[in-house]
Amino acid sequence: MTVAGMLLAAGEGSRLGRPKALVELGGTSLAARGVDLLTQAGCAPVHVVTGAVDVDLPGVTLVSNPDWRTGMASSLRAGLASLPDDPDGPDAVVVALVDQPLITPDVVRRLIDVYRDGARAVVATYDGRQRNPVLLRRDLWADAAAAAHDDVGARAYLRAHPDVVTEVECGDIADPADIDTAADLAALERRLS
Repeated sequence: MTVAGMLLAAGEGSRLGRPKALVELGGTSLAARGVDLLTQAGCAPVHVVTGAVDVDLPGVTLVSNPDWRTGMASSLRAGLASLPDDPDGPDAVVVALVDQPLITPDVVRRLIDVYRDGARAVVATYDGRQRNPVLLRRDLWADAAAAAHDDVGARAYLRAHPDVVTEVECGDIADPADIDTAADLAALERRLS
């Protein structure tokens, strides 16, 4: 049961004023932090979906999303399409977002453990609220891609099909805070210093 990792890192960060993938936190870019998150949790291969800017990340598959301006849905579709859909390919994928640097590898490991116990789609929750990352078994990829629209990725499919979703509480080991504005970034820098 191999589990791939996918980091969505294509946006321009319009509210932040610069692409989030290149933002550094503690001397490490958010894109590199996201790759570390997935690799440390055991995901392989790791695909990084880019768009607004190119990134240089060794050991990953870079997936260019030419439609990145249309929102997260196009990045999810590009990332899922880049994964090999054959018996030797991954059986599932963990989808993470570049702008959530306080998610820990333990969160991803929890998702993978629940998947290995038989779940089809696994969503991290924090104080009972569904957030990211999410894990999708391969048989759900096409439907998740088809349901994605505008700036809504896998969430559209997961909300429409709660019968396939297993929630995993992760508020005890991580914080889903994201970076959308300069104030968000400053707050996270203060927390990490």
